[in-house]
Amino acid sequence: MTTINLIATAPMGLESVVARELKELGYNDLQVENGRVRFTGEPIDICRTNLWLRSAGRILVNMGEFRATTFEELFEGTKALDWPEWIPEDGEFPVNGRSQKSQLTSVPACQSIVKKAVVEKMKMRYGTEWFHEDGGKYVIEVTLMNDQAMLTLDTTGAGLHQRGYRKVSTEAPLRETMAASLVQLSRWQPERPLYDPFCGSGTILIEAAMIGWNIAPGLRRSFNSEGWPLVPDELWDEARDEAFDAVKDNVPLQIAGSDIDPHAIEIAEAAVKKAGFGKEIKLEVLPVAKMKPKGDYGVIITNPPYGERLGDDKEAEKAIRQFGLSSLHLPTWSFFAITPTKEIEHYFTRPADKKRKLFNGRIQTDFYQFFGPLPPRR
Repeated sequence: MTTINLIATAPMGLESVVARELKELGYNDLQVENGRVRFTGEPIDICRTNLWLRSAGRILVNMGEFRATTFEELFEGTKALDWPEWIPEDGEFPVNGRSQKSQLTSVPACQSIVKKAVVEKMKMRYGTEWFHEDGGKYVIEVTLMNDQAMLTLDTTGAGLHQRGYRKVSTEAPLRETMAASLVQLSRWQPERPLYDPFCGSGTILIEAAMIGWNIAPGLRRSFNSEGWPLVPDELWDEARDEAFDAVKDNVPLQIAGSDIDPHAIEIAEAAVKKAGFGKEIKLEVLPVAKMKPKGDYGVIITNPPYGERLGDDKEAEKAIRQFGLSSLHLPTWSFFAITPTKEIEHYFTRPADKKRKLFNGRIQTDFYQFFGPLPPRR
């Protein structure tokens, strides 16, 4: 088949992180836009990117784009696309939709029009009037933005943040994709210690360990596009074999974390064990004021509590203050924290070397970066 136009969706503010990951995987023809990165590939690249991308939300096939200011334009534009190339006669093809700044404002109506248009195109190919839709899943999404329609197929299914190791989570957990992004933005390397004093479910620690051992984050889960005729099982087998061969589980890791909540540590221990790092990641129940990370030139990456997230402003402020004071006793360490709390620089007694606006769910935050000295060259 010809080259496939693909899209990796990205949380707001993390598009450049997703683009960097794609470049490291060997994709160079990239277009970075708000909320997504466009790239091209072949069917096996659907497998590789679903398995390997740590910070992206989903991998979509871009079926086509066209102007649609009327339902007739939407119907004809959708019908003109080659749906039977991807969707077999027994395929299940639900339609999701979104509309912003467009004349076609009724999302349910747009979904219905797209569904009818796809059915009409399928009738032409398969010569039947009824589709039972009892086969594989092919989720279609119609996105209308400024009267421009984009039609995509979701190859992923459950979002890429669902790695499979976190069955239970603490209150207000950090998504796995966001945690991986924070580790990558910190430029932490596995030869340096890493610590999280507000570790909660342990997500940052686990994502760092997976990066340290070069484990593809999607290795333990399944995807919608498994079993698609254009993405056959042998391609998935090839991509998984590549990922297993790339694992570097002989790399020593110095990763640890703590939390004041014993229940959170129980949840973190279960997730760490499920992820396969029971011996590598050290956890303990400890308030932030008593944290004592081991080693020099380490990196602290954390998601401190804040009232907007957990409902207790005073306790959250106290924790942030103690966190800032702890930095005075770790002069060679670098500190990275995602929080909406502006006072964090006050408690660190210095401005952050770098700040990056990010959204933790729907909460606008900043990723504060306080750089320590780099380790001496060996």
